[in-house]
Amino acid sequence: MQRDLIQQLLDDAGATRNRDVLADIYRTAYELTTDDADRLDLKIARDALKEMRTAYKLFAPYEGIRKVTVFGSARTLATDPLYAQARSLANRLADAGWMVVTGAGPGIMAAATEGAGADRSLGVTIQLPFEETTAGPLTGSDRVVSMKYFFTRKLMLVKESSGFVSLPGGFGTLDETLELLTLVQTGKATPSPLVLLDVPGQTYWKAWEAFVHDELIDAGLVSPRDVNLYTITDDVDVAVAAVRGFWRNYQGIRWVGERLVVRLRAWPTDEELAELESEFGDLCKSGTIERTGPLPPEVADNDALDLPRLVLVFDPRQGGRFREMIAALNNLGSAPPLD
Repeated sequence: MQRDLIQQLLDDAGATRNRDVLADIYRTAYELTTDDADRLDLKIARDALKEMRTAYKLFAPYEGIRKVTVFGSARTLATDPLYAQARSLANRLADAGWMVVTGAGPGIMAAATEGAGADRSLGVTIQLPFEETTAGPLTGSDRVVSMKYFFTRKLMLVKESSGFVSLPGGFGTLDETLELLTLVQTGKATPSPLVLLDVPGQTYWKAWEAFVHDELIDAGLVSPRDVNLYTITDDVDVAVAAVRGFWRNYQGIRWVGERLVVRLRAWPTDEELAELESEFGDLCKSGTIERTGPLPPEVADNDALDLPRLVLVFDPRQGGRFREMIAALNNLGSAPPLD
């Protein structure tokens, strides 16, 4: 009976794509009725799903455009050099064809929106009782979605972007930056560039890095190679190059069973493949790094079938080391020029 009702709901809604996933969503909602769930728990589930749906609709028209999320303090004043740094960074990336995503609030968020311009910006704001939730050029715009929960907001700020820049900020900025590092380190988010941007003469990120070395790396709490997961700079040119250059040749990954498929813009030559195997063969739990066409599950999903691929049985604990391989792939002689 339950299955028939769910299929009828999908038919009534005119659903023709992803019916299996939509059926699971309906089924989960149905099963909540038998769990005697607390009212507050149900409201959290309801509101989170509503917020995600609204955010998906906001981002959907811009699916094919690369985006960079800019994190930073809402308390940064327009007279602070960091404000000008964020505005310059966003302006440069927008001129290169990127869109800029922020929390849509004041401070660094407003600076980045100003730099990119409202037509190249999207905002995911948070409802707070003591602070402006929307400020700057996105005020009153239909390019903003408002979130009740931090966890749904952070999901959308991370999920939709191909690059990230964090400027100095308070607990919120550190929370966003450290969660992103955790997601990438553990393989729960796909590799993307993360730039920690300061201004000349200030030491916010250098002091943070000293803490990482002295208290985390030296104690064995993180790998020494995890420093490859981010770039620290006080130079906008370096920051822009780090974000854009990450995607020069490397185009993303997909897991197919134990095999990691690495997508590229250009096929490496035989000589380059041999060099990659020699330098990064330690990333393989077994076998070697091989060129391949789309694997059967990729074909079934019609998933980026035109892109060249490398495949390896990857050790997922070596995320920092894999970043070195991405840099090598982007610097191959066969790699196309940066767009």
